[in-house]
Amino acid sequence: MSFPLYVEISKMKNTWYYIFSFFLLISCASKEEDIYTPIPYNLQTPQLFADKLIAPILPTENPLTVEGVALGKKLFTDKILSGNQTQSCAHCHRLQEAFSHSQQFSEGSNGTLGHRNSMPLFNLAWNFDELFFWDGKALSLENQAFEPVSNPNEMNADWKKIEARLNNHDTYPSLFQQAFGTSKIDSNLVVKAIAQFERTLISGNSKFDNYLLGKATLTTQEQNGFNIFMDEEKGDCFHCHGSNNNPLWTDNQFHNNGLDATFLDLGLGAVTGDPADNGKFKTPSLRNLTFTAPYMHDGRFTTIDEVINHYSEGLQFSSTIDPLMKKVNQGGVGLSAQEKADLKAFLLTLTDLEFINNPDFKN
Repeated sequence: MSFPLYVEISKMKNTWYYIFSFFLLISCASKEEDIYTPIPYNLQTPQLFADKLIAPILPTENPLTVEGVALGKKLFTDKILSGNQTQSCAHCHRLQEAFSHSQQFSEGSNGTLGHRNSMPLFNLAWNFDELFFWDGKALSLENQAFEPVSNPNEMNADWKKIEARLNNHDTYPSLFQQAFGTSKIDSNLVVKAIAQFERTLISGNSKFDNYLLGKATLTTQEQNGFNIFMDEEKGDCFHCHGSNNNPLWTDNQFHNNGLDATFLDLGLGAVTGDPADNGKFKTPSLRNLTFTAPYMHDGRFTTIDEVINHYSEGLQFSSTIDPLMKKVNQGGVGLSAQEKADLKAFLLTLTDLEFINNPDFKN
C-alpha cells in the first residue's frame, strides 16, 4: 500500500470515529434529558387543619409526587398484591366506609378471619408519633403497608413472589420508573407508593368543621352534645378524642378505656412487653362514625349508642385502666337518656360526606 493511500484511509477512519463519537454524545445527552422527573404533589390541607395543626411532617426519603400517589392508588386497589390475587388493600379499607370495613373481622384471601376490626384510614399525615395499627407495632406508614400483604390472615402473600409478579407486569415497571426513577421493583418501593397515596386521604369537611369556620349552624341538640363532650363531669371525651382545637378528633395515643377486666388481646402490651401497657389500644378518630361501624379494636359494638352506653355505665376496672376513666368505680359517667341522644347528635356532625365521595380516591 502506498503511503499517500494509507494516510487517506487513516483520515477517513478518524473522520468516521469523530462522527460516531459525536452522535454517541448526542444520544447520551438526549437520554439524560429524557430522564423523567416526578411532579411534586400538592397536599390539599383543609383550612381548619392549617389553622389548628402544624403542617404534616413528610418523610424526606419518600416525598409526595403526582406519579407516586397515582401508583400508590393503583397498587392499593389491585388484587395483584394478594397471594391468590383475589383481594386488594381496598377489600378491607373501603371508600364508602371511610376506608374501614363493616365486618367485625375481615376475611383474608384464604378465607380465615383476623381478630381485630379494620381501622379507618384518613388524616394519617398528621399522625406525628408514626405508630400504626391498633397496637402500634408499625413505626411508620411505610412499615405498616408491609404487614397486610404477608399476613396469612390477610393477603397471605410472599413478598418475593409479589416483586416478581410486578416486575413481569405489562405496565408496572414503567410506572415505577416514572415515580421512583427505576423500573426494578422491590417491596420497599411498593410500600412507599402505597404510603404516598394514604397520606392524601384527608377528611376535613364535616358540618362541625364548617361550624368552626362560621359556615354552618348547630342545632340546639348538637350544641348540647358538644357541651357534654367537653364537660369533665359529663362526657369527658375530649382528653382522648380531640376538641374544637384538635380537628383530628383523636390524640393518636394508646389507652385502656375500660372494655375488659382481663385481656385476651394485650394490645400495646404485646408489642412493648410492658405489663403496664396491657389492654391499651390506639384511639380512633371520631370522624365519620356514620361509616365506620363496628367500633373498638375488636368491633364489639355495632352502634354509636352501644359505644355511648359503654362510657356511661359499662366501664370495667383493670390494673391498667386509664386514669382518664375517672368514674370507673361507678361504671361510667352516668348520662341520662337525653344526654346520650344529644351527645350522639354532636358526634354525627363529624360526618364528612365529601370524603367518601371524593373522585380522587375512587377505583
